[in-house]
This record gives sequence, C-alpha cells and structure tokens, in this order.
Amino acid sequence: MAEESKSIQVQNQSLVSSEDSERTHDRPCFIPQTDIYETRDHILLNLDMPGVKAETINVTLEKNILTINAEAARVETPEGYRLVLNEYQIGDFERSFRINELIDREHIEAKYKDGVLHLALPKAEQAKSHKIAVQAG
Repeated sequence: MAEESKSIQVQNQSLVSSEDSERTHDRPCFIPQTDIYETRDHILLNLDMPGVKAETINVTLEKNILTINAEAARVETPEGYRLVLNEYQIGDFERSFRINELIDREHIEAKYKDGVLHLALPKAEQAKSHKIAVQAG
C-alpha cells in the first residue's frame, strides 16, 4: 500500500452510513473511490463519480474539511422494456477529507471529465521540499 500523505487524511468506506448524515433523497449515498497522488507542488485527487452531471457537483472547504457532494442522474428504463438484471446501483456521492495548513486553500482547482472529478490541491510554499546546497570544505 502506498504511503499516505500527511497533508490529507482518508477514511476507507464505500457507503455513507445513515448515522453520519441526514438524507433528503430516497436512494443510497456512496463514498467515491479515490486515487491520491503527490507531486512536489500538489496533492492530486481523482474521485470516481459515474453518472454525475458537472452542475450537480459541490466542492466546499470549511475550516480544515474539504467536502465533495454530487447527485447522480436517475436512469430510467426505456419504454417497452423491463429490467431483468440490475447490477449498477444509482446513488449520490459524498466524501470529506481533512486537510492541514500545508495546502494553499485559495488555489484549489476542480475539473470533471468522463465520470472522474480531478482536484488539484496546491501545497503552500512552506510545504514544498527545497534542495539545500552542500558546500565543500
């Protein structure tokens, strides 16, 4: 397993518990699977959210909690057809991450393409690694 960055804390779950939040929809709420990458300058998050329209995605940062909410579009059975097998379950998406002061909160970017939300969390200048020159003698 990859080493977890100290800039962001993650919990492993797949479905939001009804005890964790009040739901106003009659469908499940999923925790999107997320890949997290780190570069010298950024923490990058890729969240899988199939069936979501970009205009339903809300990304908020309050205190140290980065929260992502999205509403998936309902899939209707075409007229004249009946559902025989239903393996794909429709639901909303919700996930929160605790970030620390090493993230530059003013420059977080979000892009949604092909069912994946891409978040770029830039590191604050003090969090970036710096090369220190070694002098001989």
